[in-house]
Amino acid sequence: MPLTLASLVQHSALKLSVRAGESRLDTPVRWAHVSELADPVPYMEGGELLLITAMKLDAEDPEEMLRYVRRLAAAGVVGLGFAVGVNYEAVPEALVEAARAEDLPLLEVPRRTPFLAISKAVSAALAADQYRAVTAGFEAQRELTRAALSADGPAELLAKLAAHVHGWAALYDTSGAVVAAAPDWAARRAARLTPDVERLRERPAPASAVVGGSEDRVELQSLGTGRRARGALAVGTGAPLGTAERYAVHSAVALLTLTTERSRSLHDAESRLGSAVLRLLLDGETAHARAVAGDLYGVLLDAPFRLVIAEPALAGTAQPEGLALLADAVESAAARSGEALLVVNEPGRLVVLAADGGAAAAAVADHAEALESRRGRETTGPEPDELVVGLSAPAGSASAAAAYKQADQALVVARRRGRPLVEHDDLAAGSVLPLLADDAVRAFADGTLRALIDHDAIGRGDLVASLRAWLSRHGQWDAAAADLGVHRHTLRYRMRRVEEILGRSLDDPDVRMELWLALKVAGTDAPS
Repeated sequence: MPLTLASLVQHSALKLSVRAGESRLDTPVRWAHVSELADPVPYMEGGELLLITAMKLDAEDPEEMLRYVRRLAAAGVVGLGFAVGVNYEAVPEALVEAARAEDLPLLEVPRRTPFLAISKAVSAALAADQYRAVTAGFEAQRELTRAALSADGPAELLAKLAAHVHGWAALYDTSGAVVAAAPDWAARRAARLTPDVERLRERPAPASAVVGGSEDRVELQSLGTGRRARGALAVGTGAPLGTAERYAVHSAVALLTLTTERSRSLHDAESRLGSAVLRLLLDGETAHARAVAGDLYGVLLDAPFRLVIAEPALAGTAQPEGLALLADAVESAAARSGEALLVVNEPGRLVVLAADGGAAAAAVADHAEALESRRGRETTGPEPDELVVGLSAPAGSASAAAAYKQADQALVVARRRGRPLVEHDDLAAGSVLPLLADDAVRAFADGTLRALIDHDAIGRGDLVASLRAWLSRHGQWDAAAADLGVHRHTLRYRMRRVEEILGRSLDDPDVRMELWLALKVAGTDAPS
């Protein structure tokens, strides 16, 4: 318990008596200070018990005492000790009335009690309180260490920490999602702080912040020793942390950081193993890949998976922050759902094998959707953390090489379209025309059809529309002529003119294909 004025009054050896401010004796005392200055306020920090004999004060002047006491109260002085039998035989009534008016505790100090005795009592009490805090902190450290080494690990540590601070605690992963919280009800409260955790994550570790509102006061601490935070700890209390509670929080941060870095080392080892598994799969060595995968990745290879390839949207980005953010997102999602996940960092790209229909695959889509939404609100070019992502169709271990090629092809299309994510399923199920929507193909279409368009522009027939109708009817003269409302001989004449103008034969299937694509790309869509 902190030292208070009441503690000093109850100290039997000091013989102090209360003359004013009885209702505020529970105020903590930070120090005892002796000053006979008429205005000691410039030398006060707040929280002091000021001891005086009124050597330089007219303690019987009501106006002077009221001004004096008001300055002390405004400076944060918590109490005034007045020694009787030195300059005044009793506490002057003017001082008593001024103290009552400002509700400032006024203690009468008998002549036989030296100020030094009061200072020693305050110092001893503060030292004892500090010792108790340090002892409690070491005990908390021992409990938290045992909790961290238990089977429940971080969850048990959070429960112990919440009990020590008389509040709640929560652990966040690298994506800002809540991993665990104690007590259980704190998970919802902690989730509302995710934006604050994300802002903290943008600062180099270690970093901290104090947030909160009417509910509580929350301290956020980043976890990790590298440039990027590997998680965060939130501690919510009803008041600022005391010394013992602060020791407990610092111990928890150290233990969780150690756990995080140890997990990171294991993660790096798993990544190297995953890279070996991926190489074997792409080389068609399925049996060897399964042997190397073992229990870590074996479950993933036994079920349909999606292969994801991601690259920075800005080619040649020196520090592809977006790849790290995506890796964090999929790893966090897989960890929360208990899924197996294979993540490989290749030079300038990220390769992921994720369970088809699982949380990690969904996290890829969510990440891309967030980038798409942000891009829709901005007129500037891609940011350094933006990606292009290609996603394969569901595949098995025997078709991993084909899935890699699918994802790579989808990534190329995503970059061409300026989209964060393209799925191979969309390419296979949709039209080929969106793949051709670039300037080079449009130039080809215009060049192919230009002579016909110029011919029609001077009013010598509708050759483009006739070609479109004839191709859409697969060369059926009567059906195409009916669509145009002309005689079939007229249509035959027009098709001969098309061949003459273009210098190409419509009997050639390649020519028909090129003309049809040119018509589609140029926007002269034929009925399907």
